[in-house]
This record gives sequence, structure tokens and C-alpha cells, in this order.
Amino acid sequence: MDIDLASLTVSSALDSLRAGKFTAAGLAEACLRQIERLNPRLNAVLTPTPELALQAALQADALLALRPSNLADILLLGIPVALKDLFETAGVRTTAGSKFFAEYVPAEDADAVLRLKVAGACLVGKTNTHEVALGVTGVNPHYGAARNPWDASRITGGSSSGSAAAVATGMCLAALGTDTGGSIRIPAALCGVVGLKPTYGRVSLRGVIPLSWHLDHVGPLTRSAADAARLLHVLAGYDPHDPASVAAPVDDYLAYLQDGVRGWRMALAAGDYVEECEPAVWERVQEAAGAFRSLGARLEREDLSWLADLAQANVRMTQADAAAFHRERLAERPEGFGDDVRARLEMGAALSSTDYALARRTQAEGRRRFEAFFEKYDVLLLPTTPVAAPPIEGTEAVQAARRLTRFTAPFNLTGLPALSLPCGLAEGLPVGLQIVAGPWQERKVLAAAQALEGVLGPLFPRLSELEENQP
Repeated sequence: MDIDLASLTVSSALDSLRAGKFTAAGLAEACLRQIERLNPRLNAVLTPTPELALQAALQADALLALRPSNLADILLLGIPVALKDLFETAGVRTTAGSKFFAEYVPAEDADAVLRLKVAGACLVGKTNTHEVALGVTGVNPHYGAARNPWDASRITGGSSSGSAAAVATGMCLAALGTDTGGSIRIPAALCGVVGLKPTYGRVSLRGVIPLSWHLDHVGPLTRSAADAARLLHVLAGYDPHDPASVAAPVDDYLAYLQDGVRGWRMALAAGDYVEECEPAVWERVQEAAGAFRSLGARLEREDLSWLADLAQANVRMTQADAAAFHRERLAERPEGFGDDVRARLEMGAALSSTDYALARRTQAEGRRRFEAFFEKYDVLLLPTTPVAAPPIEGTEAVQAARRLTRFTAPFNLTGLPALSLPCGLAEGLPVGLQIVAGPWQERKVLAAAQALEGVLGPLFPRLSELEENQP
């Protein structure tokens, strides 16, 4: 069965499955073949799970053949999905990109994984990640570097590195990632896909190996805003067994997608801190903002140089929390960590209680400041990253983290929903526009992304060129 994965989305695949144009088993097999074909070059998938995928696909086909009245309510029926290798999976190893977890096989699924399975998803594999998720390059000393499908000599971003590369190339149609300082949005931006970080507490963290208990978020990477809305609809909801989960009402995200942005008041971030970007990146972001104006939104520039303090506080909390979680491993076998991760863990362990308390105070102040900000504006627009994907060779991980998280980390600290949407190319590499809204307003970032996507269209790498120019 010949299925063209080059531009297939979750939404278009569901239409084809329900129309009988191809089967769920055929779609799963196509994605698994894509993994076999491209993964040797991109190193996006650490552990393929063909048996799980095909078993779920055959069950989906059986249900599709019966055509029950509630078929449309099974939101991911027959859809191939991958998981960042931080999500615990029953009977399948979960490495966290670390030597310490290399043989860890959980007994139970993470809450998010269970929700995907109930929604009919077919799990095709566990994806590569920066070691213990503490980094944004995707260069892993234990499992190898994930490579960018637009240029395999460049980083994917991270730490949801393999998830972004897998979605961009059709190894899966959607993937889960985690985001502590930008780890969904950064690889989404550098690989040209959509990445959504929901409000803190919206999606359960239970069964996800933590980086920071106070900053971690779970969210989807997809090929379209509509697909992100569909995944969030599956994932969102209160989990009484997760201390971070909040019992806030969940919107019907798919129902709001077509609302448009006419009459919305939007802020375009400005100031020296924000505008310190590659010129081509800043140009694409301003062009995208202009497109919103053409869609009927009102646009105002706001100096957000104060984001620098929030980003710095996020770094301190991330490193300190990570050092706390890994304290025994760091004390007993520090050599088991890669150089860049060990250095950041040691920085976190050395942080004083005063410094940590001040970071938490900055967090509280930032949340309150944004509460007032979003009483005035519907959404905030700014670049996802200040640069397009840097080369793997010569990129120093700790310095890259400081640079690539400067626009994403503030929204982990404040817990606000934020989405990265492809908004064009800079010298042949994807650029991401970041759309941010107030707490629990995921429907706004998704509706805005959907409206802009209708103007800009999606981005897909040329896979034939990737095959011809392997590193």
C-alpha cells in the first residue's frame, strides 16, 4: 500500500482512514518503513516498537470496519505516534537519554501514554532526547546526536529532539515531548513543525521522568495547529495522582479553531533583549505579525526586555531541581553523565538556598505581571529562537542552551501556554513564531496558529535531498 507521508497530517490521515483509502495497518507500516529508511541518518528514534504499533493498528482497522456511531469520538484512531524517551511505557525500555536508565523497563504507562492508547493511537517508537532532558542541542554522548531533517549537519534542538525530527519526516504523524525551558518549542522551531506547551498543570506529568518538578510540561509536536488541538484534547485533564495537575475546566480546542483573530489585540515583543536575533529570523517574525494584521488583528509593540530576568530564574530552578532529582547518581557516579549535563547538574547543586528563593520570587512576580499583561492583550508574539538551527560541530551545549532558551524559558517559569509555529525560512532553515496567551487559554494560541497557518502554509523538508546528502 503506497502512502505518501511527505505532507500527511493527523487530520488528513483520519479522513483517509474513515474513507477506506488506506488501512491503519498500512499507515503504521509506512511510518515504520520511514523509520528504517531515515533513522540511520537522523537518529531520531531510539527504540522502534513495531509490534505495539501493528497490534494497535489491527485493532483500529477492526473498529473502522464495524463503523460504530461514535467513531469520530475516538480522536486518534489508527494514528502513528511517537514518544520522547522520558515517558514510561509498560514493557518498553525508557532511557531518558541516559546510561543510568539504559535498562529501565517500566511496569506501567505514563498517564499521557494511557490517554493516547485509549484514543486509538499506534505507538511506533521512543525518540531520542538530550541526556536526561537537560539540554537543547539533541547531541547525546550515549546514544548519538539527533540530526535536523532540513540539514543533517545541524542540530534538531532539544530536548525533544527526536520527536521533532520524526514528525517532520513522517516517521510518525505526531509525537509527545516535554518542555522545561523550551524543549518542545525549540526543536519544533528548528525542524519546522508545530510544538505546543500547555499551561502548567493542564497535562499530567505522572510517569514522566522529571527534570524539574516545578517547570516540566508535557505537550504535542505535530504538523499542523489542528493536529496540536486534537492531541491536546486527548491529553488534557485533571490527574489526582499528579501533584502538579490542576482541576481547571478543559475547553473543546477543536471547536475554537476556526474562530479567527479579527478584532484581537496582539502584542509584538520588542526591545533589545528580544530583537537580538539573526536578522532573517526577526524579518520572518515581523512578516508573520504583519499577516495577523491582514487577518483583522490589532498589533502593538511592547518592550519585553524584562523577560531576561525570568529566563535567568528558569535556568537556576531547572539546574537546582535537576540536581535534586539526580542527587544520588551525581554523588555516586558523576562520570556516568556527559560533560555538559554533569557541569549543569553541578551548577545546580552549588546553588544557594537564597538564590533559589530569589528565583521563586521572580517566578511569582512574573506570573502576576503577565496576569495584568493578558488583561490588555489576547496573545503575545515573539520569536521561538533567536537563530535558525546551528551546526552540530562546534556548538557548545551549555552556551547553546543560554542562547536558544532566551525566548522560551520565561513561559516555563510563568507556566503560560505557548506554541511554536513555522513562519518561513532563513537561509533554507525553518524559523518559528512563538504565540503566548494567558493561563488556560490554549484555545487562543491554537486559534491564532490556525489562522496564520492558513496564510503561511506548512513547511516540510525535502526528503529526497536528505537521502542524497547524508552526513
